[in-house]
Amino acid sequence: MKLKKSIVAIALMAVALSALAQDDIKNTEFNPVTTGVTSLSITPDARGASMGDLGAATEADANSQFWNPSKYAFAYSQAGVSLSYTPWLRKIVNDIYLANLSGYYKVGGGDNQAVSASLRYFSLGEVMATDGDGALQATINPFEMAVDFGYSRKLSEKFSMGVALRYIYSDLGYGSAMNTGESSSASAFAADLSGYYTTFPVVGRNECQWSLGFNLSNIGSKVSYNKGNDPAYLPANLKVGTAFTFPLADFNNLTIALDANKLLVPAKPRLADFEDNLAYDDALEEWKDKSSISGIFDSFSDNFAKRITYSLGAEYAYNQQFFLRGGYYYESKYAGNRQYFGLGAGFSLNVLKIDASYMIATAQNSPLDQTLRFTLSFDMDGIKGLFGNN
Repeated sequence: MKLKKSIVAIALMAVALSALAQDDIKNTEFNPVTTGVTSLSITPDARGASMGDLGAATEADANSQFWNPSKYAFAYSQAGVSLSYTPWLRKIVNDIYLANLSGYYKVGGGDNQAVSASLRYFSLGEVMATDGDGALQATINPFEMAVDFGYSRKLSEKFSMGVALRYIYSDLGYGSAMNTGESSSASAFAADLSGYYTTFPVVGRNECQWSLGFNLSNIGSKVSYNKGNDPAYLPANLKVGTAFTFPLADFNNLTIALDANKLLVPAKPRLADFEDNLAYDDALEEWKDKSSISGIFDSFSDNFAKRITYSLGAEYAYNQQFFLRGGYYYESKYAGNRQYFGLGAGFSLNVLKIDASYMIATAQNSPLDQTLRFTLSFDMDGIKGLFGNN
């Protein structure tokens, strides 16, 4: 039984590098960085997605585990939990989705530390497995999942740091239930290191908030679906960002934020860059044998400027109950060409908050166009208030 064609097709859909290469990008510079377990890079929550996929320095909420776990130390509420759902690549198929559960709890005295956790489940839907002749053999349900635990602490009144440990499991053949004799599942461990700085400058007569944040994420082992052969890098990433919030009037605030991302993964060699197959084979073998840590350092020497993606977004808040958001995500056409607008809104009560976002791709024929996300969040302080336990 051969699952390779099905697995490759699934992996390509999961990567979703916008509209592939447009006709005017057919040159030697087009070389997107590819990784294993690409679902780890998908934005899980509607708030961050609607601002152009950013959140390194925005105000802490229940979804900060993905963006910057160190923000939890500055969370105003004692605890919170959120559930997000994203139908993925809905222009192509209707049964691929990402579900994410995350939350935090402030521990100890002094309101200066928190523990957090999240669970991601990415279903690639129902896939028909065929043999070498194309005959249908069985139906499989590939999936990827990750569970992580984090800890964050204030190191001063304005600065905090956080760490997170993650277990990753990817099963593109549904546990090798097809009896192929080959392993189609893989697992890995990874860690995040993050920091968050926030201050409250006075501009004119108004007290504002200015924040900076970074998150070094998915630093860990490689994954392989073929008994240790053909290993793939995890989507290790460096995210840095800043956010500035200022009042427009009583109960009206505007936040403007900017994030920059750099995948810490070396690009795979291409045959077109070498004079003969032997030189290419040597370079490919060196790329496969390179450790994850070495790959991080090498990634900074590979077309550095073109490997950075940018997100610029804004959030308008009325009385911290009604929110309007918008943003833009940009990636070089030579590195994947993902370019899109994000739009969204949110409504918050004492206990419950509902957020939704919608993606509008600017690149032609992008499978990411019209992506929807929904997030439902619960606040523990609000729940205590309902029962009169303040």
